[in-house]
Amino acid sequence: MYQEKIKNYKQSNKNEFDLGFNSERLAYIPGYFSSYLDKSKLPNFTLLVSRDNQIAHLSSQGLASVEDKTELSHDSIYRIFSMTKPITSTAIMMLYERGLLRLEHEISRYLPEFKNIKVWDGGDVENYSVRDPSQPILIRDLLTHTSGMTYGFMLGHPVIKLYNTSGLASAKNPKTKEEMGLDEFSNTASSLPLTFDPGSKWNYSISIDILGRIIEVVSGLRLDDFLHDNIFKPLNMIDTDFYVPEDKHDRFVDCYQELVSKNGNKLKRCYKGGEDIFSKKRNFLSGGGGLCSTLADYANFCQMILNEGYFDGKQLLSPITVRFMRENHLPNNQTMSEMGDDNFSEVRYDGAGFGLGFSSLIDPVKSMSPLSLGSISWGGMASTFFWIDPQENLFAILLTQLIPSGRYPIRPQAQTLVYSALSELNKNTRL
Repeated sequence: MYQEKIKNYKQSNKNEFDLGFNSERLAYIPGYFSSYLDKSKLPNFTLLVSRDNQIAHLSSQGLASVEDKTELSHDSIYRIFSMTKPITSTAIMMLYERGLLRLEHEISRYLPEFKNIKVWDGGDVENYSVRDPSQPILIRDLLTHTSGMTYGFMLGHPVIKLYNTSGLASAKNPKTKEEMGLDEFSNTASSLPLTFDPGSKWNYSISIDILGRIIEVVSGLRLDDFLHDNIFKPLNMIDTDFYVPEDKHDRFVDCYQELVSKNGNKLKRCYKGGEDIFSKKRNFLSGGGGLCSTLADYANFCQMILNEGYFDGKQLLSPITVRFMRENHLPNNQTMSEMGDDNFSEVRYDGAGFGLGFSSLIDPVKSMSPLSLGSISWGGMASTFFWIDPQENLFAILLTQLIPSGRYPIRPQAQTLVYSALSELNKNTRL
């Protein structure tokens, strides 16, 4: 659907007006973000805004490769990292709808290696003690990042060092240096202690990677095959996969980090399209951060979620299930801020709870966000981002390739500019 819409898109004041936007204000957006490119803070910046199933705004600027002076194209391929998580969570909910798993089930029912999981109980990485958890890890805990697991790039807890020494952080066997498969990854994770009792805190983690393994066990398919058959194919996500094949390398965007010095900012390439780990088939299929995709492909996914499970005449999920996913599933309607330690998140903590695959806005005032109550969103390590606002029947996708994702406030800035360009409320919610 969006492949053709993006390819054939032409700026049209009439179309923007019909969709309830002020064309002059939308036209202001590219110039605002061009300063990031002019100052070598970003290599590129693309923003798509869709409302009522039509493109209201599309702007793209910058280079796919700064060094090679390669231009972006309408079908450029990006590393979306943690924007993989909502897709994997959707796959879990498909199995849930088929009655093949329950959210309240203990994960050890599907992954026996977690039956004797322990919780860190003091000491240091050389000599530490563990205890039994107060309750087992549930499927729901994995979906909501309340499992007690963590990430190897985090700070503040001794278990994080164990993630690195065990190879879990890199998903590589420390002895063979080869990438782990999801079975080995799950077994390694189960051998390490949790940082807290399941369900008691919110902490960004490898939980969705473990869900990827559960998908394999329950479905009998490799994660990539399940996603292809059940999500990518019906959504026409033709360029989304855990690697970019050779015949598409010319469309694969380079990824950068920023070097800051007294002589000014400089972008340093950290992943080169066609030559990095995402440019060939991988053994580690990270359901939490391994996918590469295009603007059109991910737009198709967002449109399906916005349409409550429907896309181009096909039903992937029940509308009831999608609404259920969008609800805040943290205990007692708490926010990530109230349950977490502010260590790391791809979105703002304040005012946001967490649903089944993405953050859920439960207090726009606390979040200092113009989004409507109930909007959902998430982002990726290379500063990619999306949000879906069911109340205003719109979604937006921001694409670039800069690590880390919190370097600049481009996400809230994009949201402010998009909503300031709205001239009409959605017909169904108009006061």
